[in-house]
Amino acid sequence: MSTIESNIAKVTARIREAAQAVARDPDEVRLLAVSKTQSADAIRQACDAGVHDFGENYLQEALEKQADLSSLPLVWHFIGPIQSNKTKSIAEHFDWVHSVDRLKIAQRLSDQRPAELPTLNICLQVNVSGEASKAGCEPRDVPELARAIAALPRLRLRGLMAIPKPTEDPAEQRAAFARLRQLQSELGLGLDTLSMGMSQDLEAAVAEGATWVRIGTALFGTRAYPSQTATVATPHD
Repeated sequence: MSTIESNIAKVTARIREAAQAVARDPDEVRLLAVSKTQSADAIRQACDAGVHDFGENYLQEALEKQADLSSLPLVWHFIGPIQSNKTKSIAEHFDWVHSVDRLKIAQRLSDQRPAELPTLNICLQVNVSGEASKAGCEPRDVPELARAIAALPRLRLRGLMAIPKPTEDPAEQRAAFARLRQLQSELGLGLDTLSMGMSQDLEAAVAEGATWVRIGTALFGTRAYPSQTATVATPHD
């Protein structure tokens, strides 16, 4: 068994145990492998171990991997900040976008989604912790923005996404995820997706209703960025 295969088994067990602890069906929680900075070979190994959903932050890197791995049955999720000049390629090459936080970006994605492709699955990113450095719309803006996005023709609004302020306190972790769940519930739009939880806090996220957990470090190990001499773990994983 490869290291990646072993790690996937461990994470899957964590998800199952976390779901069972709150009487949830573990099948309600899906694993999104955060593969930014990882090689195409690492993605192949994860696919061989049964993972088919991969999240990418960097567009050019993602497009190169998609071309290299086009023969595999993979589902691609864009989870990074979105610049206006990147929306066309994102609309053309991804199945999900988890990081929409303003109407202008959603409108561009809708306009640029090719007609021959299925509607693009969208999560609205919310800054639940109020951090100035974090992307995401303000919680108070969620109702108006969600309804506007839901009305766009080439998009399907699936739910909300958040990256709360890091904390080691399980109670604080759960409180942040509970805020996102409550926001979604109050919308009354019948949304089915909560994209929340990463390697260090997936148990709290599952307890509060996560349907996607975005896991990178626990699957692939800490990342080495080309411009850095030390390995680091970053948000979205």
